[in-house]
Amino acid sequence: MKSFLRILAYGKPYSRYWPSYLVLSVFSVLFGIANYALVAPLLTILFQADTLSGEVTRPEFSFSIPYIVDLFRYYMVLIKARDGILMALVYVSVSLLAASLLANLTHYLSQRILVDMRTRLMKNIREDLFDKISRLHIGFFHDRQKGDLLSSISNDVNEVQNSVAGSFHILFRDPLLIVGFLSMLFYMSPKLTLVTLLTLPVSALLIGWITRSLRAGAEVSQNLLGKLLSHFEEAISGSRIIKAFNARQYVRDRFGIINDQHRQVTRKLYNRQELASPLGEFLGIGVAAAVLFYGGWLQVRGELGMTWPEFVVYIGFYWRVLEPAKSITRTYAMIRKGMVSAGRIFNILDAPVEIKKYPDAIPVNDFRETIEYRNVSFRYKETDPFVLKNISLVIPRGKVIALVGPSGGGKTTLADLLPRFYDVREGAVLLDGVDIRQYRPRDLIGLMGVVTQEAILFNDTVANNITFGFENIPRKEVENAARIANAHDFIMELEYGYDTNIGDRGVKLSGGQRQRLAIARAVLKNPPILILDEATSALDSESEKMVQEALTKLMKNRTSVVIAHRLSTIRDADHIVVIDKGCITEQGTHDQLLARNGMYKHLCDLQTFG
Repeated sequence: MKSFLRILAYGKPYSRYWPSYLVLSVFSVLFGIANYALVAPLLTILFQADTLSGEVTRPEFSFSIPYIVDLFRYYMVLIKARDGILMALVYVSVSLLAASLLANLTHYLSQRILVDMRTRLMKNIREDLFDKISRLHIGFFHDRQKGDLLSSISNDVNEVQNSVAGSFHILFRDPLLIVGFLSMLFYMSPKLTLVTLLTLPVSALLIGWITRSLRAGAEVSQNLLGKLLSHFEEAISGSRIIKAFNARQYVRDRFGIINDQHRQVTRKLYNRQELASPLGEFLGIGVAAAVLFYGGWLQVRGELGMTWPEFVVYIGFYWRVLEPAKSITRTYAMIRKGMVSAGRIFNILDAPVEIKKYPDAIPVNDFRETIEYRNVSFRYKETDPFVLKNISLVIPRGKVIALVGPSGGGKTTLADLLPRFYDVREGAVLLDGVDIRQYRPRDLIGLMGVVTQEAILFNDTVANNITFGFENIPRKEVENAARIANAHDFIMELEYGYDTNIGDRGVKLSGGQRQRLAIARAVLKNPPILILDEATSALDSESEKMVQEALTKLMKNRTSVVIAHRLSTIRDADHIVVIDKGCITEQGTHDQLLARNGMYKHLCDLQTFG
C-alpha cells in the first residue's frame, strides 16, 4: 500500500485532477443507473401496457429516488393517454438513448482527465529515475547488472504504467458504481439484496488466494528479465569478441537457459492471472443464478414486492454490481504484480547517494598551490579489503605527475578520488589545503578535465560531443579546440564536418579519432587540472603519435595526473609514482627511479624506449 501511495504521489497536484474527475464520475454513475432503470418502463410498455391506464397525479417534489421514478411514470402514462402507446415507447426510448449518451460522455471526459494524470505521473517517475541515476556514485554501477538497470527503467516503468497507473479509473470509479447500483438494489428489495450479498465473500476469498500468489512469481520474472537484457547488451557490445572466438553457440546456450527459466516462471504467472477472470465469471453467474432462483421463489410466494419488469431491472442492477466487483479483483491482481516493478524502481530511487554535498559547502573556482593525498586509505565496501593503503602524496600546481605500476595496483582508484567519483574511507584529499569534501561538488569537478582509455562519446554530432556540458559555444572556439587536439583535419573530411553524427559511442570513428575528440572536449573546458587515464594505451602507433601530440599541447601549463602503462609517454614527467598493491613503493624522476634499480627499472626493462 505504501508503494502504491508513493506512485500516486507522482500525480500531484491532485487538485488539478480529482475534483473534476469525481464530479464527472458521479454523473457517469447516475446516468448509468438511469440507463438501466429505464429498461423497466420499456418492458412494461412492450408486455404490460394495460398497467399504464387509469388516473395518475403528478407527484409532490422531493429529493429522492421515488420522486424521480413517479415523475417519469407520470409523463409516460400522460403521453400514452394523449398520444398513444407508440409515442410512449418513443418517449422511453429517447430517454434511454439520452441517459446512455450522457453516461458514456461523462465517462469519456473523466477518462481524459485520468489519461492526463497517468502520463504526467509516468513522466515524473522517469525524470526522477534519470536524475537519480545521473547522481549515483560510480560504485553503484559496479554492483548492478546493466541489463537489470535497463529492465527497471524500461520494463518496470511500463509495468507500473499498465498495471498500476492504468488501474486508477477502476479503483476510483468502480467503487462509485458499486455504491450506486447497490443502493438501488437495497431500494428495490432489501431482503433479496441482503441474502444474496452473503455469497460475495466466498468469491472474494477465492480470487484473493490467486492474487497473493502473483507477487512472488512477478518478482522472479522481473529479475530474470533483467538477466535477459544483460545477455542482449553483452551480445551487442561484445559481438566482435563473440565472433572472433567462435563463441556464438556458447552465448546462445547461456541465453537459452535464462530464457527458458523466464518462460516457465511467466507461464505459471499468467496462468494464475488468467484464472482470476474465468473464476470470477463463474462465481458471478453462480450468484446471479441464485438471485434468480431466490427472487423467483419470493415472486411465486408474493413476497418479492416487484413486478416482473422491475425484477428484470433488479437482475441488471445486480449484474452491474458484479462487473465492477470483478474488475476490482482483477485490478488488485494486476496491482500486486505491478508493485514488484514499483519496488525495483524504488530500490534505485532510494539508493543512498554516497557522494554528498555538505550543507555548508564552500565554492571553489581556481586551483592555486597543491593537491595533497594525506594518509589516504580506500575500499569499495566496508567488508572489502583496502585497495589503497595510507597513501601520502603532494602534487604541486603546474606539475605532471605520472602514476605507474602493475595492473590492479590502485592507480585509477587513486585518480578517481580527486574528482570525488569515490570518497576516501580514511585520511583526506586536499586542494589548496582544504578537504575536497568541503567544496561544492559541481565547482570541484569544474576544475578538472578527464580523458580515459575508452573515449566516452555520445550519439550526437561532432560539435555537440566537443561542447558536451556547455551551451552557446561559438563554432570558432570549437574548431580551435579541435585543432589543438589534432582533430580538425579529419573532422572536415567527414560528410557534414562538425555536424556529422558519429553514432552510438562514436562507432563511425576510429579509436584515434574518438580519443582526439575526447581531448578536444577537455581542451574546450580548459581546466587547470587534468586526469589522463591511459589515454593512448589502446591505440596503434600512428594514432598514438597524434594523440600524444594533442595531449602534450593539452597538458601545457596545467597540473596533470597521468596514468600510463606505456612508460615512454611519461619519461619526461616531473614526478613519477610507482603504485603496487595499494601502496606507493617508489617515487622520483625517471632517472632517479632507474638508478634505484627497483620495480620501475623492471617495468622499463620490459618495454622498449625509442
